[in-house]
Amino acid sequence: MNFDLLQRKINKIEDELEMTMVCHRPEGLEQLEAQTNFTKRELQVLYRGFKNECPSGVVNEETFKQIYAQFFPHGDASTYAHYLFNAFDTTQTGSVKFEDFVTALSILLRGTVHEKLRWTFNLYDINKDGYINKEEMMDIVKAIYDMMGKYTYPVLKEDTPRQHVDVFFQKMDKNKDGIVTLDEFLESCQEMSHMAVFQTVNK
Repeated sequence: MNFDLLQRKINKIEDELEMTMVCHRPEGLEQLEAQTNFTKRELQVLYRGFKNECPSGVVNEETFKQIYAQFFPHGDASTYAHYLFNAFDTTQTGSVKFEDFVTALSILLRGTVHEKLRWTFNLYDINKDGYINKEEMMDIVKAIYDMMGKYTYPVLKEDTPRQHVDVFFQKMDKNKDGIVTLDEFLESCQEMSHMAVFQTVNK
């Protein structure tokens, strides 16, 4: 058997498959402009950057983790990036389209406080059952500590994430049933925000 000929045929088939592979193109920018808090020009810039990193028009979890890790060189961002990717992947398809990415970015950068809090609740609700339990909160907080790295927080003890979770969960779980609902989460975050403002004003 002529292995060179076989290899050339395989390469030709791969090239043809690559050419026929459908790349995802986003919805019209006018529609995205209406759905987000970005201008058409901003969307064009964001899309150019997205396509530069993800030429196919979609990003899978591994690529997302690689991109995200660049922002946190002193820690391990892989676990947090996994949770973040799941929050971006609203349809749970295993890939994030430009529309998904830019919609989430719009909320995180320019959304109302209420929209940002709802998005954050969704991030913490790892199993998507509509509630946050202590284990889910612990997983996210631990992932954040891992991401920030020992160089950022050199004096932290191993039990610090658990202590933070215990304090936050105690404040959020209003009816003490072991889970935090969206309403409890929103109410608690707004209370903590008001307390922070009050403390700042009274310094």
